[in-house]
Amino acid sequence: MKPLVNIMWFRRDLRLNDNAALYHALKDSNPVIPVFIFDKNILDDLEEKADRRVQFIHDALNEMQSQLVQLGSTLEIYYTTPAESFRKLSEKYQIEKVFANEDYEQYAIERDAAVEKLLKENNAIFHSYKDQVIFEKKEITKDDGLPYTIFTPYSKRWKATLTDFHLKAFPTEKYFSNFYKQTAKKIPSLQSIGFIETEKQFPSKTFNENLVQKYSEQRNFPAITGTSKLGVHLRFGTISIRAVARQAKELNETFLNELIWRDFYHMILWNFPQVRMGNAFKKEYDLIEWRKDEKQFQQWCDGKTGYPIVDAGMRELNATGYMHNRVRMIVASFLTKHLLIDWRWGENYFAKKLLDYDFAANNGGWQWAAGSGCDAAPYFRVFNPTLQTEKFDKDLQYIRKWIPELDSFDYPKPMVAHEEARKRCLETYSKVLKKINQ
Repeated sequence: MKPLVNIMWFRRDLRLNDNAALYHALKDSNPVIPVFIFDKNILDDLEEKADRRVQFIHDALNEMQSQLVQLGSTLEIYYTTPAESFRKLSEKYQIEKVFANEDYEQYAIERDAAVEKLLKENNAIFHSYKDQVIFEKKEITKDDGLPYTIFTPYSKRWKATLTDFHLKAFPTEKYFSNFYKQTAKKIPSLQSIGFIETEKQFPSKTFNENLVQKYSEQRNFPAITGTSKLGVHLRFGTISIRAVARQAKELNETFLNELIWRDFYHMILWNFPQVRMGNAFKKEYDLIEWRKDEKQFQQWCDGKTGYPIVDAGMRELNATGYMHNRVRMIVASFLTKHLLIDWRWGENYFAKKLLDYDFAANNGGWQWAAGSGCDAAPYFRVFNPTLQTEKFDKDLQYIRKWIPELDSFDYPKPMVAHEEARKRCLETYSKVLKKINQ
C-alpha cells in the first residue's frame, strides 16, 4: 500500500524557516515530502549553460538538504515537467494535498492550473499561499475596489493597511517533526540537468543594518556599496520578505519603499494580464514605431555606446549578473529613448543576464523607462547620461572600474548625440500619442 502523504512543492521559496505554504503543510495531519522540480519547460529555454541563477538554486537546495537530512528527511528532486513529476509522485505515494506558495507570472499561473487539474483527477487537493510579497492581488485597492495604477497612492494605502500581523513569521520550526522520514536522496548534479558550474560568489543574505540606515543617502552612487543586493534572495525566497520588511520598517522608509515597489509590480502583473502577455501597460505605447536596429542594440549589449555610464552598467551586468539600480534606469532610458529600440528587447536581455531577474520588477522597470508603464510622469522624461554621471559618479570611479580604456583611442565615440536623440524620441512618441488623443 502506498504511503499517505502531503507534498510541499518548493519553487521560489527556497528556505525552511518562515515559509507560509510549508507551515500549513507541516501543520496538516499527513507527513510532508519536500519536493523541488527542475522544470524543463523553463530550463530548456535558457541559452547560457553556465547560468548563475541555476547555480544559485542548486546551492540553495544543497543548503536545504543538509537541514532536512538532520531532521531525518530529504528533498525529492525531479528534472522534468511539473505534470510528469506529479505523475511519478502519484505512482509512489497516495497524495492527499499539495502545498505551494503563489507565483504571479503567466507561465506559473498556467502551470499551477494544469497541476491542480491533474491532482484533482487523482483525488488530491492543491493549496496555495501568499509568501513572496506582503500584500498581493486585490489586498490593496482604491476605495472603489479597483487596483491602483500609480505607485504613490498605492504606497500610502499599503503603509496605512500594514500591521504587525502582516509581518509575523510563520513558525515552521515547531512542526519540523512532521517531515516524511526517509533516507537522504542525492541532489542531481548541475551537469546531469544540462548546466555547468559557475563561480559561487553570491551576495550575502545577511541583513546589513548599517547599510540600510544609510540607504537614502548612498543608494544612487554606483561606486559605493550602498544597496543591499538582497534582490536575488528575495527572488528565490532564500530569505523571507516578512523578515526584511520588519527590519526595513524600523530602520529606513526609503528602503521599505523599495519593498513596496515589489508588491506594486506583482499586483500590476496580477490585475493587468496584458502586462503578463508582454504588452505595454498603456496600450497606446504598443503603436510606437520602434527602430529595429540590431547592430545598435548589440553595441548597447556589449557596452560600446560611447556613453561611459551606460557602457559601465552593461559591462557590469555582463561580467557579474548584477547592475546598480540607478544605472539600470540610465541604460534602460538610453535604449528606449536615445536609440528608440523597443523596451522588450532590453527587458529580454536583462531576463537572460540578471541574477536577481524577476519578471514583475524587470517588466515594471523597463516600462517605467519607456514611459509605457504605471507612471504619472510624462513620456518626455529622457535621462541625460552626462548629467547623470556628474550627479552620481562625478569622479568616474564606477566608470573607470568597468572601462579601463576610457581615455584611449580604443573607447568608441558616442553612437548618437544626446540632443538629436532626444528630439527624435519626442517627435516619435508625440506623433503616436497625439494621433490617439485627437
